[in-house]
Amino acid sequence: MDWQPNRESRIPLYKQIAQYLEQRISNGEYPAGTVLPSERLLSKELDVNRSTVVSAYEELRAAGIVESLQGKGTIVSRNIWGTSRNRIPNWEKLIETGSFLPNTTMTRSIRKEAFSLDLIDLASGELSPDLSASQYFRNIMSNEAFTYHVGYDHPQGNLKLRETISLHLKESRNITATPSSVLITSGAQQALYLIVQCLLQSGDAVAIEDPSYSYSLPLFKSAGLRPFLLPVDNHGINPDDIVEFYKQHRIKMVFLNPNFQNPNGSFLNLERRKRVLEISSHFGIPIIEDDPYSLTAFDKTQVPTLKSLDQNGTVLYVSSLSKIVASGLRIGWISGPQTVIERLADAKQQIDFGHSIIPEWIATQFLSSEDFPIHLDKLRNSLAINRDKMVFSLYDQLGEQVEFLVPEGGIHMWCKVKADVSEQQLLKEAIKRGVVYVPGSVFGTQKGYARFTFGRVKEEHIYEAISRFSDALHSFE
Repeated sequence: MDWQPNRESRIPLYKQIAQYLEQRISNGEYPAGTVLPSERLLSKELDVNRSTVVSAYEELRAAGIVESLQGKGTIVSRNIWGTSRNRIPNWEKLIETGSFLPNTTMTRSIRKEAFSLDLIDLASGELSPDLSASQYFRNIMSNEAFTYHVGYDHPQGNLKLRETISLHLKESRNITATPSSVLITSGAQQALYLIVQCLLQSGDAVAIEDPSYSYSLPLFKSAGLRPFLLPVDNHGINPDDIVEFYKQHRIKMVFLNPNFQNPNGSFLNLERRKRVLEISSHFGIPIIEDDPYSLTAFDKTQVPTLKSLDQNGTVLYVSSLSKIVASGLRIGWISGPQTVIERLADAKQQIDFGHSIIPEWIATQFLSSEDFPIHLDKLRNSLAINRDKMVFSLYDQLGEQVEFLVPEGGIHMWCKVKADVSEQQLLKEAIKRGVVYVPGSVFGTQKGYARFTFGRVKEEHIYEAISRFSDALHSFE
């Protein structure tokens, strides 16, 4: 065979082979009923693995172009130009060409491993069952009368919950927000999705932190946005980087997680916060403040959010109950200008016809009860204990082999691993030893980091988890 696949092309080899064969069939070089070369022979002629040829034939078979006959092998379909033959949808092609991108292979693999009962989970960014508010939920469902209408509610979410959240924001975060300026979402991630889809368009430039949780989300690339990275140090971003990005790329929006940032645990200091708001107001750049952790401050002080300092209406505030109450409740919200909220609510209504009333009712009852501050106090104490246990374990097990910032809130520890080790191989060895975490490259461009979550793991398992990670690291010596 004179033709050879182009190994420098971005198109997978099997697709190149399938396209070449389809072209020859369309040209009449391989008429209907023609027996195509065997998988073994074709793989030898093209110098590719047999599995590559198998995938190419499967592609053609799914399109109804070829069929397999016992004793003959793969032949060009006799009814390729007919209309009576049933054809199998090319699901593989549809999956690969969809506009909404999948999570990275590493992210999907970590998520799968995190569900294993045999692993200590330092990867999942959520609270452990014993730190969630599930016991309070059981009391609410057992003792409180449910009188809400079980049907479609207001597009922005149940009014009673929005009133409760407005009061909650004022009392606990010093944010003034009316019920009409609040939209209930299915967690903070849906809030970010709505903002990206409704307020930006393909080709727009945005700024996100590096490292950051936002970096791990495919939604920016799926929307065709151009993300530019703001380096994060132990005190958060440098606000002047926003100015440079605006001058060079005309960024349309900035996404920040200023309070006990995920993953590095940093806290944007007050001076930088004021500078961010000054820049935002001067250039008219909206700031999306993602704030899941401000209420976890271990010293129990009230954290000054960007929104609470915002005097010009440039901040869209996103938060949820996922990291302080329960991730499965799926209660998040956006607070901002009413016109923006109404636009986002219209989009949410198109997606799911509004939020479920059951979790809204539970959230309303819990947030307005005396149990909420009690739960929050216990949560902070427990997270502080877990943080301290992880700090001790890292120093005791790894000593000078790692560097990390000790966070004053949140649920994550961001560790720099000094050894020159492949992230993929280190994770693989750690999983073999029974612990899973998230490598740093998932969150940005920095190499040689690991995010250990101390909110999901039980205190008594933390030392053992770090010991297993240490064993995995030492296996490369």
